[in-house]
Amino acid sequence: MATGEAERGAAGAPGAEVPQPGSVVQLMFGAMAARTVYTAVELGIADLIGEGESTPEAVAEGCEAEPRSVHRLLRALTALGLLQERRQGVFALTATGALLGTSRPDSLAAFVRMFADPVMLRAWDHLGDSVRSGAPSFDAVFGTDFFSHLKQHPALSAQFNASMSQGSRLAAAVLPGAYDFGRFRTVVDVGGGDGTLLAAILREHPGLRGVVYDTEEGLAQAAGTFARAGVADRASCVAGDFFASVPEGGDLYLLKSVVHDWNDEQCTRILGHCRAVLPPEGRLLLVEPTLPAVVPPGAPPLMYLSDLNMLVNLGGRERTEEDFTALCRAAGFQAPVFSSLPPPQAFRLIEAAPAD
Repeated sequence: MATGEAERGAAGAPGAEVPQPGSVVQLMFGAMAARTVYTAVELGIADLIGEGESTPEAVAEGCEAEPRSVHRLLRALTALGLLQERRQGVFALTATGALLGTSRPDSLAAFVRMFADPVMLRAWDHLGDSVRSGAPSFDAVFGTDFFSHLKQHPALSAQFNASMSQGSRLAAAVLPGAYDFGRFRTVVDVGGGDGTLLAAILREHPGLRGVVYDTEEGLAQAAGTFARAGVADRASCVAGDFFASVPEGGDLYLLKSVVHDWNDEQCTRILGHCRAVLPPEGRLLLVEPTLPAVVPPGAPPLMYLSDLNMLVNLGGRERTEEDFTALCRAAGFQAPVFSSLPPPQAFRLIEAAPAD
């Protein structure tokens, strides 16, 4: 049998994988879909439609845009599952689309703004460079690292803090009841930003005290978060650099979505500072997704795209259980114990005790 005939025979064999060109085309339109959602937030589409229904003409008047173009935008948002066209030319939000409204406590509008911001996306134009070099492209594009850039741009820093807060709310809703915080006296949330997660933990555990530790820029909204949660009397804000030290006095050191921002050497330094001040009975708790050792069929792409985002923008990475175990041991901890938050959360709880 000729080579071409063999290939055709294999492709036609029962159970053989069939090429899906439509899937490739859909993937290539992914950036356009993200920009469509960003534009909906930028124009305030969800706020303009509200809980009722609206027409393109009314929405266009509210955002000072051209009605026919707004109609086209609304149709695209409908196809993306964020709106529904109840009858011709009359649109309403779906439950998912309502998350783009700015007044909801579970809003994701700031998250959308940040992750579709040109600052987040420009380094992605140089993904190939990062793959070749293993280094973040952000530094070359902007002349400084990501967090130094935020420090130089207060408005962008505030937007980043808001997006991180929105991204933490789902975990904050389940983590306080999914881990035994009650056995500790003081939790130090290292890199805890505006205190969203710590406030939820303290609210659920009234006998616990807490410290949120971050840069001055990262802490800018934390005091307000604690006041609104009614836990300001048990929470404090400490500014500093976790590459230099972490505050003493905690018996639980919590890091959520921090480790993936940094390379192994940087992570070992951060975790080593936690180990240096942790009492023998204390614990380290990391809250991060973990990658499987082998990519399973049908794996959700989100964590792998996040891994590439860490590569191009920050120089960090998503890690496997084996990677986390190596990090903990290098920083003076025992092999960690892994558990999972309830679905649909993808985060894992990674608890490590000090090594002898």
